Amino acid sequence: MRLSCSAALLAFALTACSTSDGPADEHLVAPILTSAEAQDEYTWARPTEARVTHVSLDLALDFAAQQVGGTATLDIVAADDAREIVLDSNGLQVSAVTDGAGEPLKFTLGENADGSEKGEPFTITFAEDSGAVTAPEQIVVTYKSAPGAEALQWLSPEQTAGKKHPFLFSQGQAILNRSWIPTQDSPGIRQSWDARIAAPAALGVVMSGIRRGDAESGPDGTKIYTFEMEHSVPPYLISIAAGDIAFAQLGPRTGVWAEPSVLEAAKEELGDTEAMIDAAESIYGDYRWGRYDMIVLPPSFPYGGMENPVMTFLTPTFIAGDRSNTGLVAHELAHSWSGNLVTYASWRDGWLNEGVTSYIENRITEKVFGELRAEQEYALSYAALVGMIEQEGENSPVTAMRTPPGTSPFDTASEAIYDKGTVFLRTVESIVGREKFDPWLRNWFDSHAFQPATSEMFLADMRENLLKGDKALEDKLMLDEWVYGTGLPGNALKPDPKAFAAVDAAVAAYADSRDLTAIEAEWPKWSAAEQRRFLERLPEELSPSELAGLDTTLGLSGTRNAEVQFLWLDAALRNRYQPVVPQAEEFLTRVGRNKFVSPLYAQLMAQDEWGQAIARALYARTRGGYHSMTRGSVDRIVGWTE
Repeated sequence: MRLSCSAALLAFALTACSTSDGPADEHLVAPILTSAEAQDEYTWARPTEARVTHVSLDLALDFAAQQVGGTATLDIVAADDAREIVLDSNGLQVSAVTDGAGEPLKFTLGENADGSEKGEPFTITFAEDSGAVTAPEQIVVTYKSAPGAEALQWLSPEQTAGKKHPFLFSQGQAILNRSWIPTQDSPGIRQSWDARIAAPAALGVVMSGIRRGDAESGPDGTKIYTFEMEHSVPPYLISIAAGDIAFAQLGPRTGVWAEPSVLEAAKEELGDTEAMIDAAESIYGDYRWGRYDMIVLPPSFPYGGMENPVMTFLTPTFIAGDRSNTGLVAHELAHSWSGNLVTYASWRDGWLNEGVTSYIENRITEKVFGELRAEQEYALSYAALVGMIEQEGENSPVTAMRTPPGTSPFDTASEAIYDKGTVFLRTVESIVGREKFDPWLRNWFDSHAFQPATSEMFLADMRENLLKGDKALEDKLMLDEWVYGTGLPGNALKPDPKAFAAVDAAVAAYADSRDLTAIEAEWPKWSAAEQRRFLERLPEELSPSELAGLDTTLGLSGTRNAEVQFLWLDAALRNRYQPVVPQAEEFLTRVGRNKFVSPLYAQLMAQDEWGQAIARALYARTRGGYHSMTRGSVDRIVGWTE
């Protein structure tokens, strides 16, 4: 067993079973937090009664049936009076459950009684009578994922760059891994894991764990891959990808996987990765995960990136040819401290992962690319936050960093989770000074490594170890207003207006004159951030001739930068510019990143019959190529019905 805690200690679930007051031992079982803020309403599990500590997967990938199947062996620890353990399921097809010795155990797959997205309770019974019972140390579940499991996207060869082989990737966050792994799927129930994966011999397999040895030949023309994650992680970070992929080394501990035709461009774009790790370590301490590899997935991947440990998943839309979008890589790397090392216990604390990570991303950017780029990216983030609050209203609960009761954490505005968290920490840093703030944040990661956390814990640690009882400083920082309040607190650190002074002057002049003469010479010299700033601040209403002039003069239709292309398409569609429709259709057919897809469909649907006809016809053709998360979002936007 991979345990350092007794079942008796787990019954109380209040400690990490550590015998010292120093930093948490990463090899010990992580605690189960029991405060009100730590409660996760999106799991059926009752971890203070019985919990999973390790998952061992032995699975085969069936591309024809679009299912994974095999066994999951769960190490568990239970309180003395526990008579069952409750796991999470979303469509799992379970055929048998035994203990570690092979003795059958009774189980039930319940119904999703409240109709929520959290799936079904999967209850495994140890004993039904009232006598003494000893919970098994292991449970073995034989199962298959259902076809259409939400966490898994199976791509046909035609949906890949190479067009020869199928592709599979998973996306577990937030609560989708329960559709292919039977475990307690909650960020506050950290688990180590290992896996043995059988895949078609023509395909390579990567996971968010360290590969152990070379692939071995298996039965029926398969290859067997073995992986291990020795650290405890939140279950949503267990991930897999399989396809026609090749590898390129970037540095001593970094590399990239991609389809062969994409690999060289990806390698070039990611050339600063090792420097980013060095930059992060210089501020926040050792990178504790061994390797930092990445895989560039096919375009249907719904996110920019996913911070799966040792194997960040990336969208190909970050490849611009000039490393201008590698802030995405800095962000996913920063999760190696914020989110993966210390993880929110509840989805309501989304900012505790993403906001802290976005702040660290900006610090990495400053060290590697310079203060100007970092300040420009902060200014873009600040502007996005202000724009969201203006749109939603300063009293809207979706503008709060910690999502309040009555609002789904999955409905909270992303700007409140990412950008508001960034502005909050930049504000604190500016008031207390980096010489105090940096050591405090590093100590937070050290003392809570491989453990769950809450906003309450974060603020308590800040008050004890950073503020140290300074009441005047407490009043100046407005900590509770930032974390629990809505809108933007009055002490928010504004970006340096000099960061975009030239661009802001240019866009103001254009708004008055609609003359691009002065901008034409400067546009190629501007950074991608400066180009984005210009496009974001264009006048709302633009005529067809003005849009044609922007496109021709600035070369917007030919840009390789997806962020810039998206802003151009959004402005053109907002003004019902018919010549851009083929380009928008090509973009939305090729790209599945929800950051781009949902807003463009929403923009089309806002344009009455003209845009709605385009959106509905296009979505009918493209829907099958999107990930389930993107489909769910766009379904609501266009009013899709089967």
